[in-house]
Amino acid sequence: MDLLERFLERLEVERNVSANTLRAYRSDLEQLLAFADRDGRSAQTIDHRFLRRYLAYLQTSRRSRRTIARKLSAARTFYRFLVLSGETEGNPAALLTAPTSERRLPKVASVETVRELLAAPETSTSLGQRDRAILEVLYGGGLRVGELVGLDLADLNLSGGEARVMGKGSKERVVLIGSEAVEAVATYLRDGRMRLRRRDTEQAVFLNRYGDRLSTNAVRDRMRKYVSSVCAGRGLTPHVLRHSFATHMLENGADLRAVQELLGHVDLSSTQIYTHLGTVRLKQIHAKSHPRA
Repeated sequence: MDLLERFLERLEVERNVSANTLRAYRSDLEQLLAFADRDGRSAQTIDHRFLRRYLAYLQTSRRSRRTIARKLSAARTFYRFLVLSGETEGNPAALLTAPTSERRLPKVASVETVRELLAAPETSTSLGQRDRAILEVLYGGGLRVGELVGLDLADLNLSGGEARVMGKGSKERVVLIGSEAVEAVATYLRDGRMRLRRRDTEQAVFLNRYGDRLSTNAVRDRMRKYVSSVCAGRGLTPHVLRHSFATHMLENGADLRAVQELLGHVDLSSTQIYTHLGTVRLKQIHAKSHPRA
């Protein structure tokens, strides 16, 4: 097994990183090692001067500062593993500084737009009931789409308005989904899911038309359908509903740490970005409304 495969296996087994994170590490490091191979270098012979040249190449290739910083972070973690494994004596990436990246504010939908979207599914059909429940849970609980499709029946506590989800890094948390979402899910479970179900043993909450667990791509496709019909051009995605959940909570007086807990953020700074969104909106309102703005 080569060094990269050993490193990725260590990440998967010991750090329990997600499949998406593993793919990102693999892609970033394969690009670095391919660039080194063209220079006649192996992973063990890469030094900080070569890495600096690689970062310059990425910059001239019009990679964003965020992308370059991520690739350098991947190299730093990879070489930390190589040092601990005795494959190299030092970490060449530790001597380099990542370019500062501008933190982009996440996109957020207005309350009115979200209301239009949630009302779009036709709830006289089993698929419509399912889709209404999906949209209500995504917005009501601020779930990631992967967390939503991973829900099993045993994860729901509708009487308490709660759902237990498995977040990033296999971290479990309990989210509150709200009364509207509870009502939509209860209707779907009582009617729509019963008609979609093909096997009594299937435990997934959200099923496709064949009675199997719904995929993340299917959720995104269904949402695109509703967005195009009621609010085309507004670029709404499941993750925008998550951003909207956090922003609307804070705008209505929710405590920042409570929102952090509900979103499953490890670092409070990840949640603080939504307070900046509130400031941006206040400035826009002030500019439009104040006669001396």
